[in-house]
Formats: sequence, C-alpha cells, structure tokens
Amino acid sequence: MRKIAKIAVSAAIYPIDRPYSYAVPEDLSEKVVPGVRVTVPFGRGNRRSEGIVLSVETEAQRADLKSVEGVLDSEPVFSEEHLKLAMWMRDRFFCTFYEAARAMLPAGMWFRDSERRVGDKVQKFAALAVSGEEAAEYAAQKRMAAPRQSAVLELLSAIGEAPISEIAAFTGASTQTVNALERQGLIATELREVYRRPVRPVTMEAPPITLTAEQERAFEGLRALACSGKPSAALLYGVTGSGKTSVYIRLVEETIKTGRTAIVMVPEIALTPQLMDIFSSHFGEDIAVLHSSLTTGERYDEWKRINAGLVKVVIGTRSAVFAPLKNLGLIVIDEEQEHTYKSENAPRYHARDVAKYRCVHSNALLLLGSATPSVETMYAAETGKYSLFTLSDRFNAQPLPRVLIADMREELKSGNGGAVSSLLREELQKNIENGEQSILFLNRRGASSLVMCGQCGYTFECRNCSVSMTYHSVGSRLRCHYCGWSQPVPEACPECGGKLKFVGVGTQKLEEELHELFPGVGVIRMDTDTVARAGSHQKLLAKFREQRVPILLGTQMVTKGLDFPNVTLAAVISADQSLYAGDFRAHERTFSLITQVVGRSGRGDKPGRAVLQTFTPENYVLKLASSQDYMGFYRQEIDVRRLLSAPPILDSVTVTVTGLEEAAVLRGCVALSEMLKGAFGKGVSVLGPAPAGVTKVNNRYRYKLTLALTNDRRSREIIRRAIQTFASQKETRRLTVYADLDPLD
Repeated sequence: MRKIAKIAVSAAIYPIDRPYSYAVPEDLSEKVVPGVRVTVPFGRGNRRSEGIVLSVETEAQRADLKSVEGVLDSEPVFSEEHLKLAMWMRDRFFCTFYEAARAMLPAGMWFRDSERRVGDKVQKFAALAVSGEEAAEYAAQKRMAAPRQSAVLELLSAIGEAPISEIAAFTGASTQTVNALERQGLIATELREVYRRPVRPVTMEAPPITLTAEQERAFEGLRALACSGKPSAALLYGVTGSGKTSVYIRLVEETIKTGRTAIVMVPEIALTPQLMDIFSSHFGEDIAVLHSSLTTGERYDEWKRINAGLVKVVIGTRSAVFAPLKNLGLIVIDEEQEHTYKSENAPRYHARDVAKYRCVHSNALLLLGSATPSVETMYAAETGKYSLFTLSDRFNAQPLPRVLIADMREELKSGNGGAVSSLLREELQKNIENGEQSILFLNRRGASSLVMCGQCGYTFECRNCSVSMTYHSVGSRLRCHYCGWSQPVPEACPECGGKLKFVGVGTQKLEEELHELFPGVGVIRMDTDTVARAGSHQKLLAKFREQRVPILLGTQMVTKGLDFPNVTLAAVISADQSLYAGDFRAHERTFSLITQVVGRSGRGDKPGRAVLQTFTPENYVLKLASSQDYMGFYRQEIDVRRLLSAPPILDSVTVTVTGLEEAAVLRGCVALSEMLKGAFGKGVSVLGPAPAGVTKVNNRYRYKLTLALTNDRRSREIIRRAIQTFASQKETRRLTVYADLDPLD
C-alpha cells in the first residue's frame, strides 16, 4: 500500500482541469498533506508544475502514476474551508481549481516562502502593458521556453504591477528577463516614488459611537441576525451621509465581543486609508489591511498575521474576502453596487458571491451597504432573500444637497464651448470667496478624448486595438488606455497635412481650464496618472483636507466614501457620459455615480449643493438622480429588467472567443453558438455572435455569445462541456474561449 495524493495542477488549463493522482514518495510521506503546495511532473514532456494537494489516500501500488517531486510549504497554506471554497468557485465561475486557490494567497507565496521588504524610496516598477487575460495566455506559451518570463507574467497578471526588485525576489527573474518582456510590449516600466505604508500607532482611544434613533433600530435588528446562530444576509440602505459606517463599527464591536472576527470591504483603494483611520482608533492593532497598493512583501506580512490568528478585523478591497480569518462572524461590503467587486480576470468571481458562501459556511452575517444598491440586491431584499434596514436621514440632520441643472445646449448657443458651464463657474466662485471646497467629477482622464483632422476627418487609432487614442498634454502624446501603446502627436494630419483638432475633454484639460478661469486658485487632480506620480491616494486627500485646497477634481476615485466637512459643492461635468454606454446597466451606473457625487457635498455643518451638466436634462434617470429618488429609479429599472429577462430576473453568462484572426474567431463563435443551442434547446436564449465592446485589444479579436438562463448546476455543466469540446477540436485549437457569469458590461 502506498499514499496517493489528489492534486490540482497549475499547468492544467480549464478544458482539462481535474484532480490528478500522484504517488507520494516515502521520504515525503509526512510532508504531503492537504493544503500544501507541491511540484509535480505534468504532461507528455513531464515539465515541472506547481500543484495543490487536495486529499491524500492510501491505495494499492500503481505503476502508472508519476510521483510528487517536492513540497513547497512546511505547513498547509490552505485550510479545509478554503479548499472547499476553491472547489465551489471552480464550479460556479468557470475557472480551474488552481486559479481559484491562487486568488486566495498573496502573490509572493507562489514563488518563494521567504519575505522581502522594500526599503528604497524610489524604485523601478513594472506593470502589464496588456490585459491580465492576455498576460496569462503568454505566460502559458512561455512556460517551457522562457520560464522566468512566464513567472513574471503570472505574477503581474494577478497584481497588475510591482517593484522590479520584488519581481526578481519572488520569481528569480533577471534584469535581462524584464527588459525582454518590455521589448516585446508585454510590460512597461517606470521610476516611481514609493511611500511605505506607515505604521498605525494606537493613539487615544476613540469615544464610543453614539447612534441616532434610526441607526439604533437598524443596529439592533442587524445584531439580532448576527447572534441568531444561523447564516443571514441584510441590506443597509442609507442615503449618503446617513452614518452607515457608525453602524458597521458597532456591529464589528459586538462581533469581537462574542469571540468572532470580521471583514470590512470597500470598493476603492482610496477609501481604505480613511476607513483604516476610523477603525484603528476603535480597534488598534487588531486590524490588518489587504489591497493592491501594498507591496508584495507587505501583503504577505499582513496575510501571515491574519493566518496566525493575530487579527480580529480585516479591511480591504475585493481580495480581502479571502482573508484567512478563523471563526468568521461578519462580512460588511460597503458601496456594494460598485463594479470593482467583480474580477475581470480568471477567476471571474464577484466578491459578494464569495462572501455569501463564506457566511453560509460560518453561520455569519453578510451586510451589504449602499445609498444606491444594485438592482439585484434591492430585488433580493424586496423578495425576502435579504433583510432590509433603511437610514433615510443624514447623520448631521442637514437636508440632502440642492441639485442645479446646467443645460450644456444653452451653453453652446451662448458661445461657451468649454467644459465648465457658466452656472458651475458662478458656484465655484462663491465657494472660493467663502473659503469652502468643491469636488468635480469627470470620468475620463487625459486631456482630449479624440484628436482628428479638421479637413479630412482622420483620427488616430491604436495600432493594436480598435479604439481611438487619447491625447495627454503631459509630454504631448497620444495613448491607448487599453494596451498602453503611445506615440507623439504629429504637427499635422499624416493623411492630408491638415490642421489637427482636439475634441472632447479629460481631467487634464479640465484642470487647465480651471487654472485659466481661476488664476492662482489651488486645484488637485486625482486620477490614475497623478496617483501613480504622487505615490498614494492618501497623500493627495490629506493635502486637500489639511491645506483646504479649493478644488478637487478627478475620476471615479473622488465619487464615493470621501467625507470632507468643508465641501459644500459637488459637480458632475458630463452627466451624459455613462448614460448612453449601450448595455443594460448603463442607467444604473449613471444613477449611482450621480448620487454618490452629489452626496460628497454638505456633509458638515453647512448646507450643500450640486451641479449636473448635461445635454439631455429631460432624461428620467437624471431627473430621479437630481431628486435622490432611488426607489423611483428602482421601480422603473426593475420593469425594464423584466422585459429584457436580464439580472436579477434571469442570470446572464457571456462566452467569449478570442484569437489573432478575426474570421477564425467569428467562425469559432458561430460553431460554439450552435453547440450551445443544441445542448440547451428552446429554454435558453443564446444571442450572438456579437463583437465585444472593444473588438480588438492588443491584436486579439474578441466575439461573444450572451446566454439568459437560470444559474444552476445543469446550466453550468452544459457550458463547461461545450467549452471542453470546443477547445479539443483541431479547427478551434488556436482560439481561446472563456465564460463569465453575470458580467458587468
């Protein structure tokens, strides 16, 4: 008799993913246990691959089995709970077991056990210049011929960017390896100022939280659910500024008193420092933080503290849902409607779904909080799946901000072709004179969205993607926001020699216009360009708060969670921008964005106001957002979803086919469509093939099928088998196919 290990192998792609059996050598018998990572030979070439031990059994000797080569961990890095979670994710999110498990660990653990910390203030960073999906594909192609390049791409496909020193430490890559990937256009490097995450000293103890009568009723109801000994889920629907965070803190306090632990999640890294300050004052060093702005070493360090049981509260973004807390009692997802809780790369999970699973298996409470809940969440509350608690009043007893509409059609008629309307200019001037602050939101970075020839109409398209390039005034370059390719702006049209026109407005151009309108007035711009240069969101926000800079403008990172008492004016520069995006969630996203922006105003003792700039002031979404009428919007939106059979009425699955030749991708998508229609019959709608929103990204064409169905095991199994069959056929072998449950676009 000999021990046989069932192992999930990293080299096994989705169509062939299953537990593989390996013999356990005698000298490794005590070390190969469920939850440790091992190295094994895999495939015809017996190339070395990493794997995760799922189970160990004693069976009769089998001569056909390959043997485990080595053990990477001295003790399990996956608990039984997390192994079961990975198996559930594999079934639900159309990913491999290894992909699901890998999402739970800090990236550095895949490559080396020892911890490395970053000490330099200026470091060279590397970031993907392609999508995470493409990076994973290139990593698979390079695994044999260039294993170090493959390891770098695997690391960056998970974390996006990292200091080169840490990439070398965790992958063994040399400078030549990094340079080679940069020459191939797969990564981009830059020197960046780095600010280490400061130690959070325990200062004076925070005063006890005092709740209003309305907050107290919500808290007592939620506490009863948390103490019921059963899994439960609830929605805390509260207007902006109603004090949802105070309720969260009281619930966390009660959870800790009962000997249990809690996870508090936020959608944006920018919100983490603010929440950390608040929670640290109440819970001291019992807190750990998990988000992508930490260095690889810092993330690993925090993960070890959590896994060792030294932490009672974890605060972080999407990946924090996997925090290895013991005795979990509460998961809070703040601003639960935000798209950042959904992963765009394998495993394509939604943190809300993972949180539900963990709460069910821990008899814990899942609390979803929002001023503009997703339609799916409000529907679940209305139909009794979730308990519903409402906060209808602002904590400071101030009324909601008064909303003013600027009709940009009239601005054009009067000769104002700028981004700032005369109404907004007047309101900004009032705030500047009164020493009050303003927040402006524009969801487009760069200077101009389009550069075109005024004579022949020529536009500059990315050479790798089917999108127009965005003009950035810094360096006077055109840049693709999908693949990162850039080029200098020519002096004249390359087709006819005509004069170039700069069309549209981004955050850079808006900043320039504000400086022209208000000379000498301080303006802080907060987008991915400035945040990368400054080193952190926290530094910019601290400057805005402490120096009382009059104007903060930015992209979505300024729309939610920010609480500045001196901000009395908020503005949406282009309220129409997301309204006509072309997918069924466009209205929901627009309503939520506008509500969040308006909610940044009037959070102190002074009343607030907001300006919406639009070319379509009669649109019902804008009218309802102006009056902060969420339930009115929800009633109309749920009726539309019923007509479309869209979530939450039915689930949606997109199956995407990608490849280098457009015709081959389209043929493959047609064949897959027929396969799925035949398997499902008439009960399931299969729409497509249709081009993805951006058909070509980094020279790969993308077409998709959209299925409206009930998400059950039978449906998922049909899709899985169709993908396996598709991948095994000779004529489609060069194509990549993947499925995504309830995609957000």
